[in-house]
Amino acid sequence: MSFSSEAKAEICRNAISKKCCAVSECYGVLLFCNSFSGSGIRIITANPDFAARLVPLFRRAFGLGFDVLPAAGSSGKKSFIINDPKKLEKIFNTYGYTFGATLSHHVNLSVMEDDCCKVSFIRGAFLAGGSVTDPEKRYHLELTTSHYSVSRETLAILSDMGFSAKEASRSGNRLIYFKQADTIADFFTALGASSAALSIMTAKVDKEMRNEITRKVNCDTANADKVVATARAQIDTIHEIVGKYGLDSLPEPLKDAALLRIANPEASLADLSVLSYPKVSKSTLAYRLKRLENFRPDPEE
Repeated sequence: MSFSSEAKAEICRNAISKKCCAVSECYGVLLFCNSFSGSGIRIITANPDFAARLVPLFRRAFGLGFDVLPAAGSSGKKSFIINDPKKLEKIFNTYGYTFGATLSHHVNLSVMEDDCCKVSFIRGAFLAGGSVTDPEKRYHLELTTSHYSVSRETLAILSDMGFSAKEASRSGNRLIYFKQADTIADFFTALGASSAALSIMTAKVDKEMRNEITRKVNCDTANADKVVATARAQIDTIHEIVGKYGLDSLPEPLKDAALLRIANPEASLADLSVLSYPKVSKSTLAYRLKRLENFRPDPEE
């Protein structure tokens, strides 16, 4: 089961309680479902939990049932249809639409006077036209409707709930979407899906930890590469000095530094300082190795 399906399953476990909230949830379903017009309602879903919720939800909201139901035990996508004119008229009247006239899809905000009803509307919208990506891959939640006005008015409802969503178009549909983990987690918390919210925040923490570990490993690798490159250059310089002038041409402090470096080709300055005898500080050792780069023997010696 996908993460999106699991989230919808958790949302569907919320009880269908007050009638006003059932009416609002159905409103979200209708405006984000496959077809809602004067000729009929068609809701198609492959989510078994949402499918199981639809019949009692519409019964609670309108006191009516569907005219066509999916066959018992059927799998895959399921269709729920209402085409009885009397049922359609009752639903239209509930939302302030005139049955028989051309339906102009928009959100009648007077249907959702209470905050709980706004949450229920968004719950229905997500169940019918929403999806969310697995947070282990990326953060993306979207609601899809074919109605421009519905999209704009749903954005306003989300804004009233404290959510700042973005809007886009795809294949003639309008998308409302979030791409921030915290926002998506808060969205699911508001809809009563706390486990989905927790999964998103856990995935975010895990990603941040992995990214931090990767950053530190890359940083340590870069530093190690730098140490090796510096040591290689120092050893090349020492070999050049020995080839031209001989090791004994070096003053005793530089000679000790040169021998220490050759004996420990991959050691850092801090390690060389610990290995030096007599004891030499890191800064002093760095100064002596630096002097080797421009060493020329004293002609008087």
